[in-house]
Amino acid sequence: MENEEVILTQEGYEKLEQELEHLKTVERTEIAGRIKVALGYGDLSENSEYDEAKSAQEANENKIIELENKLRHAKIIDEAEIDTKTVQIGNIVKVHDMEFDEDVTYTIVGSTEVDLAQNRISNESPIGSALLGAKKGDIVSANIPAGIAQFKILSIKK
Repeated sequence: MENEEVILTQEGYEKLEQELEHLKTVERTEIAGRIKVALGYGDLSENSEYDEAKSAQEANENKIIELENKLRHAKIIDEAEIDTKTVQIGNIVKVHDMEFDEDVTYTIVGSTEVDLAQNRISNESPIGSALLGAKKGDIVSANIPAGIAQFKILSIKK
C-alpha cells in the first residue's frame, strides 16, 4: 500500500486534504491539551487520562501518516477524460439488478472514496470491477459474497 497509486476524484482529493489539515491543527491541539491536563494529575503510572490521551495522539499521528501517503501517491481523475461510452472510474452508472428486479445507481470511485450509503462503490469491489469497461445495454456478472449477481447497464453518465 505504501507506494500503491491511490485513485481519487478532485473532490475526494480535496476532502483528504481537509481531513489532514484538521488532524494536524485541531486534533493535535486538542490532544496536546488533554496530555497537558493529564500530566497535572501527577503519577503517570496510574493515570488513565494520560494513557488515553497518548493513545489518541498515536492514532492521530498514524492517521496523518496514512493520509499524507495517500495524497503523495494520488492520481486524480481528470473529469474531462471521462467518457460515457464505457464504464470508468468517475462514472455514474444506472443498472438493473436482475435478481432483485430493481434499478440501482452506482458511482464508481477509487477505494478511498467509498460511501455505501451514497452508493459510491470502489472500482476494486466485485460489482465495481465487473462494471468497468462495460457499455450501455451490456449484462455483467459480479462474483459477490452471496453468489453471482447480474446487472444490465441502463445508462452511463459523468
